Amino acid sequence: MTIRWTFLLLFLLLLFALNLSLGSVRIPLPEIAKIIFTGEASQKVWTDIIWDFRMTKALTCVLAGSALAAAGLQMQTLFRNALAGPDVLGLSSGASLAVALLFMTPWSGFGFLSTPHPLLLSMAATVGCVGVLIVMLVVARKLDDHVSLLIVGLMVGAATASIVSVLQYLSKAEEMQVYIIWTFGSLGGLDWLEIKILTLALIAGSSLAFSQVKSLNLWLLGDNYAMSMGIRVKRARFIFILSASILTGAVTAFCGPIAFVGLAVPHLTRLVISTHNHKILLPAVLAGGAALLLLCDILAHLPGSTYVLPINALTALIGAPVVIWIIVKNKRLRI
Repeated sequence: MTIRWTFLLLFLLLLFALNLSLGSVRIPLPEIAKIIFTGEASQKVWTDIIWDFRMTKALTCVLAGSALAAAGLQMQTLFRNALAGPDVLGLSSGASLAVALLFMTPWSGFGFLSTPHPLLLSMAATVGCVGVLIVMLVVARKLDDHVSLLIVGLMVGAATASIVSVLQYLSKAEEMQVYIIWTFGSLGGLDWLEIKILTLALIAGSSLAFSQVKSLNLWLLGDNYAMSMGIRVKRARFIFILSASILTGAVTAFCGPIAFVGLAVPHLTRLVISTHNHKILLPAVLAGGAALLLLCDILAHLPGSTYVLPINALTALIGAPVVIWIIVKNKRLRI
């Protein structure tokens, strides 16, 4: 186990260093280390590039990947469904609907913005996430059946997606382009204030998750067993949903709807850390999510070009074949 943890952490550090070294301006690794540890460099512009652009992007990868992975693990455990992810509650769909209403409706007043401010997008996505979160928390209080709650989440997502489709059909090409670019996901547009907010969201959401480690472990054995061991099922489910919502909502607000990370990482992490104990699995998933998103961001940089591929294209392109391979190898997908 110690060897596997060492491998995972070293792999994460390697990806972080490699991510800092990539960009249109070539900066030697020794210079990067010098900038980080001493704040000095042979060229002043290199310091600005590292601290204002590459470091914020690398930290965004770590924070967003960890948050989505932790949210995905909780949802898979809550619903005991290997295909559940952080978007199963409809939070990403709610954020998408809010952004679509902002930029694809004539009465919004923002249709003329060809390059909207990222803070405006973040605020709209936050409102959408919070709106769906309130609905899901109310529903969770009313329902005792987890399957029914899962279906409600999926139906909320389907309803919001339908409204977005109607808006896309009725909108102008320029308005729809703004929305589509947002749905690609972005890891490079955050400033240090937004990084701090995302960090606080990760700390809050993961702290809630760690506080329920015992409940998560007992949840795998069934509701009745969890109740017999003294777990208050409705309260625990409420905390699971709140934690996943904080983690998913913050990432969606600042980075857009990043798909597949929350679904794939828990399964990939179990390949490295063979355990169902959430006391071990949860921190491993946090590290695994950070590593996967760093890897995807590295691969998104086209060699010899200044173009960067959309992050959503890479997360599915890398994650989907791996999960398919796991299913074929193990005959089924386990949680």
